Amino acid sequence: MRFSNLDLKPLWLDEVITATFSLGKNYQAFPLDVVLPLDKLSDVFTYQQGVSCPQIAENIASQSTHPPLFFCLLYNWLGWMTPLGENWVVKLRSLSAVFGIVAIAVMYAINSLAFSRSAGLMASAIMAVSPFAVYLSQEARHYTLPMMLISASLWVLLRIQRDIFQPQRVKLWVWLLWVVVHTISLYVHYFCILALIAEIGTLVLLMGWYGRKIIKPAQVWLGVILSNIGVAIVFFPWLLVMLSHANRAETNWIATPDYFTPLYQTIISWLLMVIVLPLEGQPLPVVIISALLTIGFAIWLVRHLSQGFKHLWQTPKTHLPTITLLSFTAIVLLEFLAIVYLLKKDITSAPRYSFVYYPAVCALIGAILTSNHQFTVKTKRTIIIILLTSCLSSIFIINNLGLKKPFEPEKVARIMNQEPAKPLMVVMAYSGYQDVALGWSFALEIQDIRNNNIEPTHIAFFQQSPNWQAVWQKLSQLPSPQVSQLNLWVIAPGIKRRDYPPQAQVSPALNCNIDTTQHYRIGVPYQLYRCITPNVNRGA
Repeated sequence: MRFSNLDLKPLWLDEVITATFSLGKNYQAFPLDVVLPLDKLSDVFTYQQGVSCPQIAENIASQSTHPPLFFCLLYNWLGWMTPLGENWVVKLRSLSAVFGIVAIAVMYAINSLAFSRSAGLMASAIMAVSPFAVYLSQEARHYTLPMMLISASLWVLLRIQRDIFQPQRVKLWVWLLWVVVHTISLYVHYFCILALIAEIGTLVLLMGWYGRKIIKPAQVWLGVILSNIGVAIVFFPWLLVMLSHANRAETNWIATPDYFTPLYQTIISWLLMVIVLPLEGQPLPVVIISALLTIGFAIWLVRHLSQGFKHLWQTPKTHLPTITLLSFTAIVLLEFLAIVYLLKKDITSAPRYSFVYYPAVCALIGAILTSNHQFTVKTKRTIIIILLTSCLSSIFIINNLGLKKPFEPEKVARIMNQEPAKPLMVVMAYSGYQDVALGWSFALEIQDIRNNNIEPTHIAFFQQSPNWQAVWQKLSQLPSPQVSQLNLWVIAPGIKRRDYPPQAQVSPALNCNIDTTQHYRIGVPYQLYRCITPNVNRGA
């Protein structure tokens, strides 16, 4: 499922950013403030040989808001696959799919250590068909790699939790593995800091609640302190870069929340881990049926999992690992709420960020479903229903019927190409590099649709500087196109419908009038102008 239809969904804004840095380039590779013919678009997304990881890290540090390691790994991965050819999108997304598969094996290791082999098999089966895990595995982004690393760190946490109650001390290699896994994860995604804090908090809680039962507590505290000092030392070279990234304008897209929206968005994120039915862009009857089925399944799932959880909690052998995973999950959720309500950044609006605590949830579900080792008919039926529902949901995901890409580039391209027999120009008014990446996601889809079209198609990126009027001025100063009529689409992030002027000019040769029936907004507004030469206009 993870490799199925990898190129079906369009590249969206974040994946264009991934492609830019992972191909060994930066934003200077984008031709800006010029008009490009359609056949020149693919030249931007070519692999640049001979780029080192320090060079990629430098590009990331100055032009992005992420750690560099995933982009370095993907650059080398793509280098093994050169020439990239027409299937370059599949190759771009394939590394995420590989990490998504490895995470399944790590999930087996977690529950085999904490509970039993059957719990390990169940948790890995759940992750294998989980629509959330499949969705992340088909994103050319750094989500499955940190999810895999957080899963590995949970294994280390559970190993420490097991050993501190045993006569033998926690072995040195376990603490070293803690340092290695967490350090790598911090160089992959900043949100892994939340997982590190949650795991430290979990160990502190265990030490506080069960201090009398812990063998050699002084050695445990020493291990916790020294291992995390080691993580801090190794990550320190990137620390100042991370702090500078926190204040960049690229993080301003995360809206300031109200009081209740983050709560139900969090619940929706939980449901996406097991069920995704067609809701986006579907006919109203389909939406209603899908919503009712999802709610009904959620109620049924909570009822059945709560019964198994009681057994898991009350069994002495599984009590401690259950507390460990629950504590980790609860602390991460509290961190999310602190970011939402204290820092005013609603990260719950993007379900993908749930990758931080998803492995713990997956492990708990696997353990709950196997807590009764007798596997009654009722338990077997519950397992089958959950796995089949998740499997069906993943089929919807890979066929683009659920969790569609943000900004829906394929839908935008279809709307803009509603008159394929006419020449087309698309203008992206940008104020920052994220706008540029968004425009390129639209441009790539337009290229796919109009690649065999005999009518000319052009793409242009004009900066909104010093203000929005500069875009219209640059349009009016273009050389005269060799067409007598033109469909002009103007994408203008940050402006309102009324801000689009009724008339515009494309060079002195084309007069453009707004088509008030052709205004759309999918995250950003885009408006159609119908352009015609004055001579043709008088003749009409």
